[in-house]
Amino acid sequence: MDQQKSLRQLPDTMGFPNALLIILAMFLFLSPGMYGRKLDTLTLEKGMILISSPDFFVTQIPGEVRVALEPFDDLVNDSVSLHIMGEPMYLSANTWETVFPITFDEASELKVSSGKEVYTRFITPVPLWLSILPPLIAIVLALIVKEVFSALFIGILAGTTILFFYQQHNLFESVFLGLLSIIDTYILQSVLDSGHVSIILFSMLIGGMVSIITANGGMQGIVNYLSKFASNARNGQLVTWLMGITLFFDDYANTLVVGNTMRPVTDKLRISREKLAYIVDSTAAPIAAIAFVTTWIGAELSYIQNGIDTLPIDESPYNIFISSLQYSFYPIYTLVFVAMLIWSGKDFGPMFKAEVRTRKHGVKSPGEEECVPEEKQVFKPSAARWYNAAIPVMIVVFGTIAGLFYTGWDQATWQNNDITFSARLSATIGNSDSYLALLWSSLGGVLVAVGLTLSQRILNLKDTMESLIEGLKSMLTAIMILILAWSIALITEHMHTAEFISISVSEMNLSPVVIPTITFILGALVAFSTGSSWGTMAILYPLILPASWLLGELHGLPYAENIEIFYNVVASVLAGSVLGDHCSPISDTTILSSLSSSCNHIEHVRTQLPYALIVGFFAIIGGVLPAAYGIPFYILFPLTILIMFFTIKGLGKKLPV
Repeated sequence: MDQQKSLRQLPDTMGFPNALLIILAMFLFLSPGMYGRKLDTLTLEKGMILISSPDFFVTQIPGEVRVALEPFDDLVNDSVSLHIMGEPMYLSANTWETVFPITFDEASELKVSSGKEVYTRFITPVPLWLSILPPLIAIVLALIVKEVFSALFIGILAGTTILFFYQQHNLFESVFLGLLSIIDTYILQSVLDSGHVSIILFSMLIGGMVSIITANGGMQGIVNYLSKFASNARNGQLVTWLMGITLFFDDYANTLVVGNTMRPVTDKLRISREKLAYIVDSTAAPIAAIAFVTTWIGAELSYIQNGIDTLPIDESPYNIFISSLQYSFYPIYTLVFVAMLIWSGKDFGPMFKAEVRTRKHGVKSPGEEECVPEEKQVFKPSAARWYNAAIPVMIVVFGTIAGLFYTGWDQATWQNNDITFSARLSATIGNSDSYLALLWSSLGGVLVAVGLTLSQRILNLKDTMESLIEGLKSMLTAIMILILAWSIALITEHMHTAEFISISVSEMNLSPVVIPTITFILGALVAFSTGSSWGTMAILYPLILPASWLLGELHGLPYAENIEIFYNVVASVLAGSVLGDHCSPISDTTILSSLSSSCNHIEHVRTQLPYALIVGFFAIIGGVLPAAYGIPFYILFPLTILIMFFTIKGLGKKLPV
């Protein structure tokens, strides 16, 4: 918690004028290294010692205590000696500042002394196991009450209350201060993150574009055109699946473009919004995670590099990634499972009920709230031209690709004849700024949609702008959910939830052959709890990869056998994080899938969860675990896919036509 400062740390500002309070708060908030830290001083004859320590400590997790000297005079040839927790330190002209990591596992004093001058602060550390409560409360409440706003809010409040309670506040103060810090710290920090703002703007621009191409008849034209290929529910789902596979380069673009484009088609064919959201969600992250050229590849390679820096593995991160794809069971099984469900015309569990309801009653189901208001059609039937929608959508798709090349282009990479074309391509995409590419392309899509509408005189400028504004407003609900999800993810980061899960698993005495399976389950748990597959990879790769390799060496595995288990572990981190992301109601891609499909978010999670868990089960017993024992992938893939086929045939029920 060292990136901003909570307003709760400003007890003496209550008498300030409001404007001055806001200016002071903004200054403290934006000052690097001030957030979540107490700043105290120790005055000496030679200068002033500045002591910066975290607001709170978590057991088993080192907290950084920063000590710096502000000299009264020029101490070029002098130094100041001090003790931190009894350890001697020296501050001199060469090192006026030092960072000292301290772990508190029980209540005790933080002590800094120099001569007779002593600074003490009593610390009551937060038990690490409490870090699991905020995401657990949010997830359980969301599934029970089927309302995500209050569930996320209460989950965040649980976390902030715990943090303030262990700063030696009483329970009433902790709840009150925790409530205020939700808005002044966690929501504000989430909104100020540039990546998050990019996602918000991208989503709003896509919403505005979709609203315009709906109002000008372009979307109806798409429906009319795709109806030739999507003549029934099965074909409509198949087209949706194929579009998801085609837009492999980015999961955000995939969910928003496919969901918004296919929703009118699936509505017409009486395919439930839940099924649409499932297909969109299950062809976004799985394909983006394993494709060679995606916006994920750069992050994946950097995480792998962090994990192998200290290992005797003479391979590049890209080669390791390529070698690990044969063990990427969950993403591949998910893509195949969705296709088999569609082809069989069967469903089971909550999804079957949703599909039967929609086949009988359409999107508006009796006694239930409509997923989204019907769009107002102001165009003439003759103006329902498919290209008025297709062109803006293609601008987004190809504009994103062009933006990725523009921001990631490196002449030296393309002049290097020692690497293959696919490696150059992946390096370019991996080095790109996907957020900029998405923003540029979505803005281009909006401008082209406006231009097409006005140039053909389908709508006047006033009606076009009103449609744009309506589209922007339609994103508000999903954006609020995203912000709350990001806020609870920040709570889990501050409370070290992922570290708690990782430490709990790492303390087990495990055989090397079960490490990939444990890694897969661990990745799913961390992603489920934090709602972030990227965050899960960032945490687990540097932790699990060295542990896996060293454990293999400890058990005397030869290099060839150890490296295959290592590849399996690399794939299992990625695959497990995608599974947890699919199951979690606080995942951003899950939320965006609900958004683009105009589906109730909790209903999307509830109907998708059984399918994701079943595929995750098959990924373990028909992939990760037997592969660690040496069964080759070319036997596991066809055998497990065949078993999944018979599972669908046995559990599935035929849907009404």
